[in-house]
Amino acid sequence: MKDYVHLAITERLRQDQALLARQLGLTPAEARLEVHVLAAHACGVERVWLLAHGDECMSVDSIPSYEQCLVRRLNGEPVAYIVGTREFYGHRLMVNADVLIPRPETELLVEQALARIEPGDAAQVLELGTGSGAIALAVALARPNARVCAVDKRIAALHVAQENSRQLAATNIELVQSDWWTQLPPQCFDLILSNPPYIAEQDPHLKQGDVRFEPLSALAAGQDGLDDLRHIIAEAPNWLNAGGWLVLEHGYDQGAAVRSLLNSAGFAMVETHRDLAGLDRVSCGWMLGLV
Repeated sequence: MKDYVHLAITERLRQDQALLARQLGLTPAEARLEVHVLAAHACGVERVWLLAHGDECMSVDSIPSYEQCLVRRLNGEPVAYIVGTREFYGHRLMVNADVLIPRPETELLVEQALARIEPGDAAQVLELGTGSGAIALAVALARPNARVCAVDKRIAALHVAQENSRQLAATNIELVQSDWWTQLPPQCFDLILSNPPYIAEQDPHLKQGDVRFEPLSALAAGQDGLDDLRHIIAEAPNWLNAGGWLVLEHGYDQGAAVRSLLNSAGFAMVETHRDLAGLDRVSCGWMLGLV
């Protein structure tokens, strides 16, 4: 890469912002945020420091690390994997290539789960496919009297979730290695939630952008993307207390299909909620009291 040793930080980042925008097809705002995140990570400072010291040069010690980060991003690697963290629901989480990167739209899943757990309620909550633990930890920290069980079949993902649980000092969460329900002892929960894989296996988006670097097993689910959602919805009545809720994230075009599956499985009060982009994102169903 070109030697920018004598450039002020502001000018260096301006040039690199243009490079990212051009090569990755980012908007100027997206590219500006990304170069600032990468530079702050490489320099070991907060982003606000870069703004306050923009007329200074980046330290010689920081330049190789920054340029390495920039090359990785230009090759398409997600920023979250490069810096090793991602913000989600107000918490900074460790992430790596063993787990899916938490998305802002998934915060709607957390919000819909929390809306069904009264503050102070000692609810029993299950999250299926926890990955980094982002969802389970958001619920556990917002409802400290609840007990959250978070499962994932991948031990590498559970190691990430365990580290996030430790860093956030969550004491009301249990992590279990299980392929969905298979390793769980018989029990019932007041609320089950999941952001399962829901992309069709042949979807061309799986070979584009950031998702190329993410674990395929956390993204794809059969020919129509509904395989895991079908399995979860069919089995959930066996694991829910009467009056319990099932809360699921799904694709923008899967709302009607998920509502149909929930109704067929005997759920009532079935509804779909839209994310900030106005797209169907989370569907919920209530387990009738006669179960």
